Amino acid sequence: MMKPFKTLAIAGTLMAATFLTTVAVDAKTLRWARSQDATTLDPHSGNTGPNHVLAHNIYEPLVIRSFDGKLTGALATSWRVLPTDPTTWEFKLRPNVKFHNGNAFTADDVVFSMKRALMPAADMKSLLVGVTDITKVDDLTVHFKTNGPNPLLVNNLTNLMIMDKEWAEANNAASPQNLREKVENGATRQAVGTGPFQLVTREPDVRTVLRVFAGHWGAGEANHGITEIVYRPIPEAATRVAALLSGEIDYLQDVPVQDIARLQSSTGIRVNPGPENRPIFLGMNVGLPELRSSDVKGKNPFADVRVRQAVNTALNREAIQRVTMRGQSTPLGVIATPYINGYTKELDTWPRYDVAAARKLLADAGYPNGFSVTLHCTNDRYVNDEGICQSAVSMLGQIGIRTTLVAQSLRVHFPGIQRDEYDFYLLGWGIPTFDSHYVFNDLYRTKTPSAGTWNGTGLSNATLDAQIDSLNSEIDPAKRNATIAAIWKWIKENDVYAPIHMQFIAGAMRSEWNIPTDVENTPKMRFLNARGS
Repeated sequence: MMKPFKTLAIAGTLMAATFLTTVAVDAKTLRWARSQDATTLDPHSGNTGPNHVLAHNIYEPLVIRSFDGKLTGALATSWRVLPTDPTTWEFKLRPNVKFHNGNAFTADDVVFSMKRALMPAADMKSLLVGVTDITKVDDLTVHFKTNGPNPLLVNNLTNLMIMDKEWAEANNAASPQNLREKVENGATRQAVGTGPFQLVTREPDVRTVLRVFAGHWGAGEANHGITEIVYRPIPEAATRVAALLSGEIDYLQDVPVQDIARLQSSTGIRVNPGPENRPIFLGMNVGLPELRSSDVKGKNPFADVRVRQAVNTALNREAIQRVTMRGQSTPLGVIATPYINGYTKELDTWPRYDVAAARKLLADAGYPNGFSVTLHCTNDRYVNDEGICQSAVSMLGQIGIRTTLVAQSLRVHFPGIQRDEYDFYLLGWGIPTFDSHYVFNDLYRTKTPSAGTWNGTGLSNATLDAQIDSLNSEIDPAKRNATIAAIWKWIKENDVYAPIHMQFIAGAMRSEWNIPTDVENTPKMRFLNARGS
């Protein structure tokens, strides 16, 4: 498991990107499909998995994680905390790197990109919490100044892409696109990065075509054998599977759970399943004086911890795993996975499914006849997401919580969470830093411009906020982990969310390809070994 302090131990060590030994393979187009498209190509506007998938193949961060989650250098070759100043991180940048338009990559581009990611419209700014300044030392050296020692900084940079400052300023992209206001900029449909593939055409919700970038700094060691990527969103599950079986596509990123067994037994098809570093859970709005969608007036049932405990007790996680997910999940009792720092088996427990106990909790809270509420859910983002919500509606109905399900596209659902529009909702949370702080800061902290950005529950607790903020600067692992444990203890006692499971993901492909499961579900084709190997 990646610990946030390992980056300190490798300070000053050259970190070359982990490309495999070159093997001769036939160059070929990879026709790639999944259920949904990126909402934008602007790399700093939306902190969502579908956006990161395209961004990671066009742009590059300073550091990156390979298929197995290991951290390595991309546009940075080494990093360290300055021995004379524990609040300053120094990054040495990779020399002789070119953008797709031929411009040279320098420290100016890093400073520009990081300051852009801190702007109000950027959804990536929570990853730079505690950063007070980014400065150029020379063309290949950058300093990050933080408001205290920051052990997490390197872990936070894996999805923060570097843009060409000159191109962005010349193409109406000096500031990030504001996705909430649905205003486009020059980076919405165009992209110029340093990544292994460059943009050819972009048709949102239809197709995006990339071609291999011959000028990429790692091209001489690349082993993927891909000359072109054609990325297609295909919302209908049956259509996606049929396209793979007919040879219309080569790679299906997210296989519907009901089709895994059939594809595994199909001639010429390879299926690579595995767990994703992503919990799936239900959020309950505890901050409203009255739920907007409930028949209870004058008070908020979710504000009573006994009601939240009843929801957790009514969810039969094992049945969801067995029936809804067909085995493609692991039940969870916290919004954490075994991959992250702070997770323990002792922490990962949930109440035994017990309808009678859940009904008693509701009655004790003053709702013996239950109440009504609307559950908002995606139908195109997570593995069988609408099916999970349908199961939850049925289970909650058994204890008297009469739930109306609204299933919708992620394009509608995610902005609704961020605008605090829902009483009850489904969300999944990838954890790219591999540390509990990322969960706490975005989902539990009081909402501010740079924190709590996905906290749609209305939770605000000053003591909890202070504990979460302290994790940014505590460099003593024992003290830091003790604070993490204390925060998890509070979370377990208050049940603001109802964790359901860690989802598994399965990629299916024509047998001449062998694309492993990416633990973050953001396949980076630069790391792909020779097809079929």
